[in-house]
Amino acid sequence: MVDIGYTMMTEQAGPRDLVGHVVGAERAGFDFSVTSDHYFPWLDAQGHASYAWSVLGAAAQATERIPLMTYVTCPTRRYHPAVVAQKAATMQLLSQGRFRLGLGSGENLNEHVVGGGWPAAQVRLEMLEEAVRIIRALLSGESLTHHGTHFDVEHARLWDLPDTPPPIGVAVSGDRSCEVAGHHADLLIATEPKQELISAFERHGGGGKPKVGQLPICYDTDRDAAIARAHDQFRWFGGGWPVNSELPGPAGFAGATQFVRPEDVAESIPCGDDVEAVVDAVRSYADAGFTEVALIQVGGGHQEPYLGWAEQKLLPALREL
Repeated sequence: MVDIGYTMMTEQAGPRDLVGHVVGAERAGFDFSVTSDHYFPWLDAQGHASYAWSVLGAAAQATERIPLMTYVTCPTRRYHPAVVAQKAATMQLLSQGRFRLGLGSGENLNEHVVGGGWPAAQVRLEMLEEAVRIIRALLSGESLTHHGTHFDVEHARLWDLPDTPPPIGVAVSGDRSCEVAGHHADLLIATEPKQELISAFERHGGGGKPKVGQLPICYDTDRDAAIARAHDQFRWFGGGWPVNSELPGPAGFAGATQFVRPEDVAESIPCGDDVEAVVDAVRSYADAGFTEVALIQVGGGHQEPYLGWAEQKLLPALREL
């Protein structure tokens, strides 16, 4: 059985709405939730990018049961890893043990705001690996001084520590990132149902650990309206992470996707109210070896009808996978 999650997508709704949506997701019966961590939306049509960690703190107080998770935070550019460790410890305390820290090597879209250029992919993974070591040391209660290849830490210590540190997930897209995840993470994070990612993660030490995927869908009783909305706000999704991690802003994504057609989007994102189409898409993750899948409902203003449909029809069908 695959656990089904809800995505608070900071790029498509404001902070108060995001908190209200995750409260609704808890009520609807979702197994867990995840939160994106952006400074920019992918496309102007999405229209939002609030501070994910404030949203998470509010969500921790507004909910009672549903687990919370970053999907994902980059701990190397906008945020120093010592500060990410403090954020994660605080979130684990606020949520009373319901938090997981999802980490990744980042996208230029969000990290360029602090200047300094965008490192090559190999360097970004080196930075991520060093950052995870720093975060783990601080979450373990260590007083840390560190002078590494990419980061310096001077006499850092976390004063408010949870009894159980939050599990750490690492986002993967290829063998090198799977190696980092296998060696350093408690769970794998991915956005494509590729069995080769699972195999590489397990080969590098990830056997028996959770594997969390993510799937966009666009629910609407009018399928044509759903396709139009998915094209308007989510046509960037098919670019793949080697491309999506490099473009510097929404204008770049608009240019890169100008020839993507609505029918192209409909081929990769389930649109409309066909439960079986979503079940089949989730099954592809389950067949690849994923243990959890977080769904994204495209469109910040279309969460409430989606949550009602999910509670009544979608989640019961997905429970039978």
